[in-house]
Parts: sequence; structure tokens; C-alpha cells
Amino acid sequence: MTNAEWIEKSNGSFMTTYGRYPAVMVEGKGCLLKDADGREYLDCLAGIAVCSLGHCHPAITEAICRQASTLVHVSNLYHTMPQTELAGLLISHSFADRVFLCNSGAEANEAAIKLARKASPAGKYEIISLAGSFHGRTLATVAATGQEKFHQGFEPLPQGFRHAPFGDLNALEAMIGPETCAILCEPLQGEGGVRPLPPEYLAGIRQLCDTHNLLLIFDEIQVGMGRSGTLFAYEQCGVTPDILTLAKALGNGLPIGAMLATESVAKAFEPGSHASTFGGNPVVCAAAVATVRIMLEDGFLAEVQAKGAYLAERLTGLAEKYPAVATPARGLGLIQGLPLTEAWLDKGPAMVNLLFEKGVLLNFAGGKVLRCLPPLIISRAEIDRLIQALDEVFAELSL
Repeated sequence: MTNAEWIEKSNGSFMTTYGRYPAVMVEGKGCLLKDADGREYLDCLAGIAVCSLGHCHPAITEAICRQASTLVHVSNLYHTMPQTELAGLLISHSFADRVFLCNSGAEANEAAIKLARKASPAGKYEIISLAGSFHGRTLATVAATGQEKFHQGFEPLPQGFRHAPFGDLNALEAMIGPETCAILCEPLQGEGGVRPLPPEYLAGIRQLCDTHNLLLIFDEIQVGMGRSGTLFAYEQCGVTPDILTLAKALGNGLPIGAMLATESVAKAFEPGSHASTFGGNPVVCAAAVATVRIMLEDGFLAEVQAKGAYLAERLTGLAEKYPAVATPARGLGLIQGLPLTEAWLDKGPAMVNLLFEKGVLLNFAGGKVLRCLPPLIISRAEIDRLIQALDEVFAELSL
């Protein structure tokens, strides 16, 4: 069947929660995807920061198949080897002492919200996040998200969430009250427009938490797992959180989320406090173990940093070539955004559509930037292909 035939069947079946492109992806390898018509695409979105080791990585495929032939699922009433191995890897390479495994980023953030409230003194339940943030699609994580467009139509939202202006420590401190238990932020806002939080700002937030006896939660769902050039973005910030959430790239395409915490915080959870039927599924954890081990191989993360610098340099070169269109790139490692100028913001979606027609996939984030989230294994030649396609799009739209 062709793209058009599959799309006709699909459109008759699903709720219209997605604006989809006219392609039915049927095969992936490395940084390339192929649709039902046989057309090839350079994937510079990686399933929105998920397939960070590329599509169908042989070591991860092998781990999935091996585990699926042995044990697919038991409940968390029992221990399993893959989840124990994964927890050990995450703990030994982070600040954390304990891990909770779930199925998605939203679930990881839900768990973090519950833990922060339960670990805090009675009467302290409020969590402050930042304007421009994105923390998930459940009602609680939507309430924590600092973008009103995600709130519309779902009011009244759960109480206990406030949003501080981005970059203003004084305003943030002024919002802290007797009911505040935690501050939640992303070291880099992905959906908010690829906005890194300056190290001094993050250090100030950590100081506020220490001064007011609050917990600091880092949402690294998009920017964690090697995306920034270190396994966790907090490693580059000089700031250590009390709770950290992960998902997306952790399973390289299989659904998994994780919440990490220090012992002093994690001890608030007891049997029955929180749970997940599928969290820590053996097959998914086997994939995650393989993913983490590859990312920890000698030189892997250093190469991510080097390629991230190359991508940023090439994107900034485009901004210099087309100053009316874009401004210099911003980001960390291989999450890079190319901000459009005010006059060109309304052309962002059209740019993404033209890139799709040229066989290159990326997206427009926060209504402000072209967001590049390629697999961490992308080559410099593939980065050059992306830049060439962007150059062509800018030239065509500038006519």
C-alpha cells in the first residue's frame, strides 16, 4: 500500500490529536527513515529526542530480541535483572541513590511531583516552575507547564502550581511562600524554544532552594541521556538537583521514564506510595541498559560535544548569511535551535514543510526556533546535508 492509502485508513481511525505529515514511515536505519512510497528522509528530530542512537541500532535490537525471548513482563511485586541493572547504571553515573521506573516523561514528572510533596513538611505542596517550560500532558504536568496554550480547554487545572518569569531570580524568590515545597525547571527549555538556563541562574535557583528549604527538581526528559554532550545536563551546570526526571532517549525508542532522587528524599516513598504496572518492564529495561552502556563508551559523549559545536557553528553561519531570517544558534550539544527574526516567525511552519519536501525532518519549537534534535550518531556529512537544505529553504523564501 502507498502513503496515501495508509493515510486514508489512519485518518478514519484516530482522534485528531496530531497534525501529521503526509508520510507513513515503514523503515529506519541510523539517521535515515523510509516511507511507504520508498522515499528517504534525513531524521534530524529523532522522534523528538528519542532515537538518540539512531533507528534500529543493532546492539539495542539484539538486546530487545534476547530479552523478549526470555521474559517479557512480570509485575513489580517481583525483582527482575534488567531493571536492577539499569537502576545500578543510573545511580553509579549520577548524584542519585534511588530510582523509580515508569513509562514516559509525564509519568516521571508526576512521580517527582508526588515525591516532592510527600518528602516535604505538612502543608508544603506548591511547586514553582518557569514561564516557557514544558513538563508533560497529564493534568498535573500540564498545570506545571509554564505555557498557557497547553492549559486551554482543560481548566480547572490541579492546584499547587505557579509559574515564575524566566530569568528573574528576584521574581522567583518573591513567589516562594509557606506552602512552597519545590522548584521545577529544565536545564534547557526544549519545547519553550531551545533556551538554555544560564549557569548563574541555575546556581541562584539552587541557592534559593537551600535558603528556603525547598527541593530542586530538574526535568531532563528532553535534554538528558547524552543529548547535551554529558550523560546528564546538570553535569555541565555546576548545580545538582535533589530529584531528576528522564525519559525519551533512555530506551532509544521503547517507552520508559525514570525518576532519580537522593536517599534523604526518596525515603519518603514507601510500599503503596506510588507504583506503575508496566514501569521497569524487562524488555524496555534491556533496551535502556544497552543504550546507557553505548553512551558511556570511551569518546562517545566527547564526540557528541564536538558534533554539537559543529552543528551550532554551521547554523550560526546560516544566520550570518541570512541576517534578516535568523539569529545565531543556541543550545547544548546536539540540541540546537536556530531562532528566527521577528519578521520571519510566521514562516517557521512553512520552512519545516519545505524541509520535509526536501527529505529533511526537524520542527519549529516555541513558535520561535527551528529545533534540531538529530540522533547523537549523526555524521558531519549528514549535518552538512541539513545545512544545505536549510540554505535552499532560506534562499527560496527570500525571493
